Amino acid sequence: MVRRPRAGRTRLVTLTSDVGSAYAAQMKAVLVSAGVAPDRLVDLSHDLPAHGVEEAAFLLREMARGFPPDTVHVAVVDPGVGGRRRAVAVVTRAGPLLVGPDNGVLAPLAEELGLSAAFRIEATRLHRPNRIGTTFDGRDVFAPAAALLAQGWDPAELGPPVTPARYVLPSPERTPTGAVGEVLHVDRFGNLITNLPTPWIPAGTSRITVRVGTGRGRRLPWATSYEALGPKALGALGSSFGLVEVAVGEGRASDRLRARVGSPVELAWARTPPSSTANAKSARPRKRR
Repeated sequence: MVRRPRAGRTRLVTLTSDVGSAYAAQMKAVLVSAGVAPDRLVDLSHDLPAHGVEEAAFLLREMARGFPPDTVHVAVVDPGVGGRRRAVAVVTRAGPLLVGPDNGVLAPLAEELGLSAAFRIEATRLHRPNRIGTTFDGRDVFAPAAALLAQGWDPAELGPPVTPARYVLPSPERTPTGAVGEVLHVDRFGNLITNLPTPWIPAGTSRITVRVGTGRGRRLPWATSYEALGPKALGALGSSFGLVEVAVGEGRASDRLRARVGSPVELAWARTPPSSTANAKSARPRKRR
């Protein structure tokens, strides 16, 4: 059952994209013109890495946590715009509605909130003038659909039911001496956010061996803060996501280690370090759709 907003009050609408502020302004103009008050709009991010669907899927899930049940989350990271991929509205058991391209970007958040149903958004049902070109469904499809949902439309009114694309974030694995995983996100400071849970690091650990990509294993401090690392020092610590982060104090770990999203990561907190001759690809959990 879809929870409708209280009378006289629209749902909160969040916006997440890789389109930048100029295109985001066009989306907000559509929403406000359609009756969504400016104080009901929340920008989560519009500077996500271009075309980075997998990274955006992780960040959307993290950023959307804590919003109330009467929220519509709109995500526009859409390299297949104008092609065969569908536009969808997703209903969750927790209450929030999700709107975006059916390319997997919504999937981790939908799974966390409890996927209930999904519907294809048909542009002819949006009561909008003809779309301008085929390159910006954020403005021409997703924003109008979100505006209708925010004002009480049932998602089933937007189009027929569909089974949405599935994307499961890569899972970390424990090993006899530590754990293996990969980089999920490189933040604006060049910090490497892995998929390895911080609680996996044993209490009392002061140093940890880290190997990223095809590089050698490095014995690094397990720090409690960036200050504890010191300027230009490489180390590891628990991130605000609750995941292990590899960082350089006042520097960029991504540059130092030549790492990016998807780079394999191997940790060891026993005395035996990861083998520098092992095939790094073997330590990388496979992505599943």
